[in-house]
Amino acid sequence: MALLLTPGQWGDAPQFIEVMDRIRVPRPLGGRPRTRPAHVSGDKAYSSRRNRRYLRRRHIKHTIPEPKGQRSNRKRRGSNGGRPTGFDREIYKRRNEVERTINRLKNFRAVATRYDKRAYVFHGIVTVAAIRLWLR
Repeated sequence: MALLLTPGQWGDAPQFIEVMDRIRVPRPLGGRPRTRPAHVSGDKAYSSRRNRRYLRRRHIKHTIPEPKGQRSNRKRRGSNGGRPTGFDREIYKRRNEVERTINRLKNFRAVATRYDKRAYVFHGIVTVAAIRLWLR
């Protein structure tokens, strides 16, 4: 899991690549940690050329729905628009696990209200809340 704090007015999708670069999963038998997940799911906000190009370049399978506007633009361009994106509804249904985890994190009062002025203190509080959820 990777956490990245940004100002409140920043969107989630532009931070996608930076969050993906921070992922480090230790291997059980030692060695270099894994930095490439087997699969990534996201909502329509993450459906940008930049994010999809990054995932293709790193050979990461992904399930991200294509917004209606992008779909119609691709079809309008004809053969220059490229192929439609692959989309698996069964895998996409599991995306709500992430949303539910974020909601559980917000059940911690210190995370939901963010009284802390310093980012490193708030990052620590979110990390402790995530550890508490993981240990349950």
